[in-house]
Amino acid sequence: MGAITAPSLSMAALAPFLFVFGAAAVGVLVEAFAPRDVRHPVQVGVALVGTIGGLVSTLLLAGRKEVTAGGALAVDGPALFLEATVAGLGALAVLLFAERALDPARSAFVAEAAVPAGSPRDAELLTSTRVQTEVYPLATFAIGGMMLFTAANDLLIMFVALEVLSLPLYLISGLARRRRLLSQEAAVKYFLLGAFASGFFLYGLALVYGATGSVRLSAVRAAVSTGGTGVLLVLGLGLLVVGLMFKASVAPFHTWTPDVYQGAPTPVTAFMAACTKVAAFGAILRLLYVGFGTDAWTWRPLIYGIAIVSMVVGAVLGLTQTDLKRMLAYSSIAHAGFLLTGVLGIGTGASGTGLPATLFYLLAYGVTTLGAFGVLTLVRDGDGEATHLSQWAGLAQRSPLTAAVMSLFLLALAGIPLTSGFTAKFAVFRAAIQDGAWPLVLVALLASAVAAFFYLRVIVLMYFSAPTADGPTVGVPGLPTTLVLAITATATLVLGIVPGAVLDLARSAAIFVG
Repeated sequence: MGAITAPSLSMAALAPFLFVFGAAAVGVLVEAFAPRDVRHPVQVGVALVGTIGGLVSTLLLAGRKEVTAGGALAVDGPALFLEATVAGLGALAVLLFAERALDPARSAFVAEAAVPAGSPRDAELLTSTRVQTEVYPLATFAIGGMMLFTAANDLLIMFVALEVLSLPLYLISGLARRRRLLSQEAAVKYFLLGAFASGFFLYGLALVYGATGSVRLSAVRAAVSTGGTGVLLVLGLGLLVVGLMFKASVAPFHTWTPDVYQGAPTPVTAFMAACTKVAAFGAILRLLYVGFGTDAWTWRPLIYGIAIVSMVVGAVLGLTQTDLKRMLAYSSIAHAGFLLTGVLGIGTGASGTGLPATLFYLLAYGVTTLGAFGVLTLVRDGDGEATHLSQWAGLAQRSPLTAAVMSLFLLALAGIPLTSGFTAKFAVFRAAIQDGAWPLVLVALLASAVAAFFYLRVIVLMYFSAPTADGPTVGVPGLPTTLVLAITATATLVLGIVPGAVLDLARSAAIFVG
């Protein structure tokens, strides 16, 4: 038996992952050894250093194109663009975590035990100032897994990244301070359905390996180019797509999304809605464009159908929701369908405009969604966040600035001109039309018109309904939340009014290496 040769490693290319995973490991040590009274500020600092360090090191790698770690990791434009997006959104999410934890009256995370609702222990927990700082290393591990997910050039590494990003999310989804049983139920549902999705992905990986003899995406592409797609390979691709669509909250693999979005602490929901979507679509793009891009007609009908189902389900069921978090969950499902229209704009030989349009859409959607959930954390009643639609009646009279910022995010999600949402939708729809998918764009336009109703309904409630006497209070945001809202609102406007620079950046980044 020959000697085992160690794969070549580019430390510069691995720097973003080293920053984030290093910070997560340090966070675990802090949790184990640091005194409780200093643990929280230290954990926040470590998480911010890791995410911002990952963002900066990714930006410094701009323009680099190589495959490292024995071909398992790709350093190319799409990977770096999405890694930077995940790291930046992750840093903003950490700030939202910090805001809720620094204020015990509004904390999303406290040390809790499983006790009956309404018991004396419940009352004690609601006034406790002890915070579960484990959320910071868990979230940092998830961010690292998401970054690795977008850069994985190997199906086995992609599966490992999927588990690294998923397992911490299952845990932090169940850390809600209030409505604990709902949060814990959401975490269990997420875990069970996530385990099924991981099983689908792993079985698909095994079938692809059986058909091609390799799990490397470049080898899969070579096998598809020379031998075509047999039954085994098509089945493997279908199972891989099912596993990835679950993580991207795409209908009909969306059943976990409304319950988890509603039950999880709102900062965690913001983190999942923004970052997980970016990571999942990064993996979808790499699988379809790099592994199966030379035989796009194998997967185009499947993606075509899933996109229509996701847009229709998200838009129609969103109309029936009375809870804002569930409404934004169905909004996420509809936006997943819009994103798939961009995925279909691959063009001949991957030369279409679908890839840069999808990259821009992921950035715009992540920023807007994070901001919308950030506003949700400010409007509160005695039971926590006031998420029922009726509680937002007349909010503009109580807090005009809060209502204005929320209206901006809702208009962006609806795709109204001069917001990032309009530019993003225009880009992906144009890419799909150029590639001949105009019937899909017609469905997308109708779904956008339907979805606009439930966004505008919230704005009408805030500005044209009388406030109730026992309505919720609007908290004064601390510095962390103020920074998050200022950055996300500014980015939403800039990406809608002057998007040229970011669109050019996405175009220059839209080249995969395999």
